[in-house]
Amino acid sequence: MEAKVITTEEQQKVAFDIRVRVFVEEQNVPLEEELDEFEAESTHFLLYKDGVPVGAGRFRIVDGVGKVERICVLPAHRSGGSGGVIMRAIEEYAVEQGMNKLKLHGQTHAEGFYHKLGYETVSDVFLEAGIPHVIMTKKLVVM
Repeated sequence: MEAKVITTEEQQKVAFDIRVRVFVEEQNVPLEEELDEFEAESTHFLLYKDGVPVGAGRFRIVDGVGKVERICVLPAHRSGGSGGVIMRAIEEYAVEQGMNKLKLHGQTHAEGFYHKLGYETVSDVFLEAGIPHVIMTKKLVVM
């Protein structure tokens, strides 16, 4: 498995399709909330397994801090460390951009996953798109 920065419109369409399948169809997030006004300013990623796109995510800088968003993996591929692969790719990219800290809004059911990757919960539970979330942060080691 590997995750790569999206460089073409076709890759972007594939990433949007994966996000719609996971967030809109599976989790009932409204389409207008999933595909939002921050798409153009974000750096997008695709996760590949055996050359086939199976996951997506995005990164942007908000108030000087790197923000990880829209991490998703298709249901049939949610094992074997797939989520960790895309997260590590985004973290490496963030370091290349000079970021020393990341934050994310993690769904509470995925909080343990993010803890295993070194993220710390720094908020109470709140609703985003009708789904319970928490804010999580991680300090990055900049080389």
